Amino acid sequence: MLPTIALVGRPNVGKSTLFNRLTKTRDALVADFPGLTRDRHYGRGVVGDRPYLVVDTGGFEPAADTGILVEMARQTLQAVDEADAIIFLVDGRQGITAQDKVIADRLRRTGRSVLLAVNKSEGMNRTIAAAEFYELGLGEPYAISSAHGEGVRDLINLALADFPPEPEAADDEDLPPKIAIVGRPNVGKSTLVNALLGEERVIAFDMPGTTRDSIHIDFERDGKQYTLVDTAGVRRRGKVFEAIEKFSVIKTLQAIEDANVVVLVLDAQDTITEQDGSLAAFVLETGRALVVAINKWDGLKEEQRDQVKKDIDRKLHFLTYAKFHYLSALKGQGLPPLMKSVDAAYAAAMSKLSTPKLTRVLEAAVQQHQPPVGGAIRPKLRYAHQGGKNPPIIVIHGNHVTKIPASYRRYLEGFFRKAFELTGTPLVIQFKQGANPFADKS
Repeated sequence: MLPTIALVGRPNVGKSTLFNRLTKTRDALVADFPGLTRDRHYGRGVVGDRPYLVVDTGGFEPAADTGILVEMARQTLQAVDEADAIIFLVDGRQGITAQDKVIADRLRRTGRSVLLAVNKSEGMNRTIAAAEFYELGLGEPYAISSAHGEGVRDLINLALADFPPEPEAADDEDLPPKIAIVGRPNVGKSTLVNALLGEERVIAFDMPGTTRDSIHIDFERDGKQYTLVDTAGVRRRGKVFEAIEKFSVIKTLQAIEDANVVVLVLDAQDTITEQDGSLAAFVLETGRALVVAINKWDGLKEEQRDQVKKDIDRKLHFLTYAKFHYLSALKGQGLPPLMKSVDAAYAAAMSKLSTPKLTRVLEAAVQQHQPPVGGAIRPKLRYAHQGGKNPPIIVIHGNHVTKIPASYRRYLEGFFRKAFELTGTPLVIQFKQGANPFADKS
């Protein structure tokens, strides 16, 4: 599982700026569940070759006892409870406040690893900027600038220091495919799991947030073994009316990272939301094979179905590699084609691609359409080999490959995908510059 880092602090200390820098995007997953007064933002960051999850919380007002500030504080404490490490941001220009002291005291009692980041320290002497914050009793303060990136990389490396890199995954071809069922609350994830299992193994309840934690279920269907991951798991029946914010997005993101194939469940009777798109984008970013299940299809009229398909084409247009299935989990309709696509996506994600065949396909692609000239030189592509799987990675060696535009990369991706019938999985094309044998000769 990926380590999770929560960003905590008073309002306006730069948490969102740091979040955007860590995730390198402004498009964040948002926990827009009914009943929440203030959303938490979730994203994926990478430092070096180490991925991690990061949570941006609302401004923490621990002393508040009414209104929206109470809900924001509750959300922050939930994020702290889910996180492996905490970065506590303070304002280096404003100095210590009474609120900072209250937050520091709260964080000390959590038992979590806490790093104290003194933000907005650009242009200041770092030692002087950080000095007064020793008073908070959280160890050494680290002066950073979220806006300019100063000290951020070192800070994240420190946050991840207690979490060694995960070992290289063993060849898991003999293990059952791991299928994560993901989607917004109340779209029918648990109903779909029960339909696939043929029994009520997880609670299906008509209220968003019934499922609380990710659970793994081994099962057999049509003579094949699978492991299903229902996100985010089971809550006891007596607890289904607890606060909805306890639904854990982090468990869902970790399940996606850990899966071989993701089934994204959408609600045909609801609009395709920004969160649906963000979750789909996260699956694509992690390189996981994907099948999209549009649930509750049986309750729509023909004109409504046409509108749903148009909505999906417009909002999920980037999922060109995924198969879409329209089904009713409650009635068990459409499940065999769905599982057929899951099998095909898994097979594509785990494909072994031989170097000779890859090189022949590359030669055919270049013969049909050569790389465009970059400057005065046309890139020359020599051979290709497989660099990994889940998702498949194709490494292409050649000269002047830095001049190859993104459009040609997409062309090659489509060519390889068609040649090897890679349906349902992302395909990563990497270029590697060939060494010049005459570079060291006069």
